[in-house]
Amino acid sequence: MAKNKSLFKIEGTLDDVTFYKSADGYLVRTKGGVSRERMMKDPAFERTRENMGEFGHCASMGKMLRSATDGLAKKAKDSKLSSRLQKAMSEVKKLDGHSARGQRKVSEGVCTDAGRNVLKGFDFNMNAPLKSVLDFPIELDVESGKTVLTHFKPKEDLNYPQGATHFSLQSAFLNLDFSTGIYNIKKSDVLNVPIDLNESTLIMDPNGAPEGSGTHFYFLFIAFYQEVNGELYLLKNGSYNVLNIIGVV
Repeated sequence: MAKNKSLFKIEGTLDDVTFYKSADGYLVRTKGGVSRERMMKDPAFERTRENMGEFGHCASMGKMLRSATDGLAKKAKDSKLSSRLQKAMSEVKKLDGHSARGQRKVSEGVCTDAGRNVLKGFDFNMNAPLKSVLDFPIELDVESGKTVLTHFKPKEDLNYPQGATHFSLQSAFLNLDFSTGIYNIKKSDVLNVPIDLNESTLIMDPNGAPEGSGTHFYFLFIAFYQEVNGELYLLKNGSYNVLNIIGVV
């Protein structure tokens, strides 16, 4: 893939050359390659079709997980979230030890300890990974989904951006069945906490486990605010927001 380094930032197609903008800048590509009809029918491209099928499946599973967060992923994401999550789903899919090549499923891979570990700790916003913001013991009750920070002092235990005066915490407990797409999620109330030296125990309780069968995901969401004349304003349109999968069962 070539990069366009000219002074003119062109978008569109000229003859067989396409100019387009991506997260990595302005890129250039040429038309060519094997026709779709041949690729879908020619026995020589059987492996390609298998890879395409699994690639599409992993993209769908990533989208499914993002949608199942019930809006949390929209509040804490980076420009490459879709591709990063698809890559993670591909790693989970490879752990399906039962299905034939081209038919391996995330729903099978996530049933393994290794598959769940791939997704545990996943950050939806790499501009604000959890470990860089909150390197503090997190107590998680996998039965209830309750998340606790014990003896927590925000000004000492939190790495907060300049200008932040408050932060908010929210946990979520998701049950997602990758084979059916059915999910149910429970969220805790949002805790708004001033960034000071006062010590407290912060408890986020989703008030019940989600219904259904599937994989259990536990999320922690963090956002930062600045108080001005008694009003709280989200810092930098949420670019500092954190969303992390703190547990998968």
